[in-house]
Amino acid sequence: MVTITAVAEQKIRELMAEEKDVVGLRIYVRGGGCHGYQYGMAFESKMAEDDTVIDKGDVKVIMDSQSAPLLQGAEVDYVDSLQGSGFSIKNPQAKTTCGCGSSFSA
Repeated sequence: MVTITAVAEQKIRELMAEEKDVVGLRIYVRGGGCHGYQYGMAFESKMAEDDTVIDKGDVKVIMDSQSAPLLQGAEVDYVDSLQGSGFSIKNPQAKTTCGCGSSFSA
């Protein structure tokens, strides 16, 4: 199961309100980055039958069947600091991560 912090949930809700025909935020993992896997996020207008969906009230977080196992136990947060703002994923399955936190190895 992926955990969504209250701050991330609120930011997703705000961003979804600015989009049209959005059903949720897709979080995915793909090959690439400096450590083998790279995180990605995009607003989604439809879901596939084999998607995993996490409902947080009116916010849906969607993961495809290949990404879900790699994100098991992860926490999605939204960070707003002097260094910048954006979503952050803390993944207990990541053995190593890059300096920017957008890629990892499992």
